[in-house]
Amino acid sequence: MTLPTTDRAWHLTARPDGWPTPADFALREEPVAAPEAGQILVRNLVLSVDPYMRGRMNDVKSYVPPFQLDRPMDGGAVGVVVASEAEGFAVGDHVLHFLGWREYATLDAAHAQKVSPDLAPLSTYLGVMGMPGLTAYAGLLEVASFQEGDTVFVSGAAGAVGSQVGQIARIKGAARVVGSAGSAEKVELLTKEYGFDAAFNYKERPVGEQLREAAPEGVDVYFDNVGGDHLEAAIDAMRPQGRITLCGAIAQYNDAEPAPGPRNLVQVIGKRLRITGMLVSDHDELMPRFAEETAGWIASGQLKYHETATEGIETAVDAFLGMLRGRNTGKMIVRLAD
Repeated sequence: MTLPTTDRAWHLTARPDGWPTPADFALREEPVAAPEAGQILVRNLVLSVDPYMRGRMNDVKSYVPPFQLDRPMDGGAVGVVVASEAEGFAVGDHVLHFLGWREYATLDAAHAQKVSPDLAPLSTYLGVMGMPGLTAYAGLLEVASFQEGDTVFVSGAAGAVGSQVGQIARIKGAARVVGSAGSAEKVELLTKEYGFDAAFNYKERPVGEQLREAAPEGVDVYFDNVGGDHLEAAIDAMRPQGRITLCGAIAQYNDAEPAPGPRNLVQVIGKRLRITGMLVSDHDELMPRFAEETAGWIASGQLKYHETATEGIETAVDAFLGMLRGRNTGKMIVRLAD
């Protein structure tokens, strides 16, 4: 086949002050690099947009380097190999890699992982079978030391990570699973399809008030995707020896000024709570067990998932901004033309 000579990629053109806007990004053409020894050229089929990407738009030192201005951004993607100079990778192979936000990617094959569309839809390797899924699995079972009989509260529970946390807790024998979400439709999804025992719309009334009603006996495990008022409410609701996994703080990602911390941290002392931040990259050793269990749960119908998709590279920024606003149910992805 004739290899492409030009690519389109999204660049960050300005560092957002508060909420990002379309003006902070530009879709630009650039040449496609032919693969050298040990490299592959991939035509991307599905791109991922994720909350952590907002932090990378700030020029601050963090666990992952910030996006560079006027350079292609990167993130999870699944694509098909169209040229290979790497042993073990053939044209037509499907791979997971991290040069998303573009139509074509030239990369070292060592940074790509083969995936099979026969085992699962390609998009699931960016969601339920990928990084968000492993985040849920490790954050609940390892970081929060989940035990059968625990009462679990999950914020951002209709998102890619939160929805899986709640379902894994149910599968593993939680006494009660409670979730928060941002609309009546998402609340219904949590209880009717995902099997949460209770859920509430955090926009309707104060989180603490609704959490007390949903979990009157208290909470053993809180999986935090939101921060802010949710974390404060959870600390109030925690039972002694409770465990909190800090996975994300999407409520604060777009604040121009630092948000005030929870006002009730003194309770951590008396309740002997354990609060632990997590990065999914610390738990790669769990991937084989996670993949085996998750594939089994999906096949049996115990674990369900949703995706929200936009079509075309042109829609990637809109998908990202929509995800930050909570307009997705489950994993937000961008599908490129086959």
